[in-house]
Amino acid sequence: MNNTDILAELGRRLRQRRLNVNLTQEALAAHAGVSLNTLRNAELGRNSSLDTLINLLRSLNALGQLQQLLPDEGPSPVELARRDGRTRQRASTQAATQADEEEWQW
Repeated sequence: MNNTDILAELGRRLRQRRLNVNLTQEALAAHAGVSLNTLRNAELGRNSSLDTLINLLRSLNALGQLQQLLPDEGPSPVELARRDGRTRQRASTQAATQADEEEWQW
């Protein structure tokens, strides 16, 4: 599925959600604080900003659906035990291999 197909599917689902809650395009656009043209473009699967999508989902009481899009995985139990309960603050660089360490002699 390419980006165009994904945008079209998101637009279709957005339109269906709007119809399911019985809102006109005009009412949803006004409530979300976007122009009618912006809403129409979103429903047609034309490129929309993430900010627009969030405003529309919030107005449709569907903001919780983003949790399904990118669920908070959290660290594994093994990772938590290894870190002693601390949360990761930054990414680490790749550790040097044993062969690299053996090349250094003083």
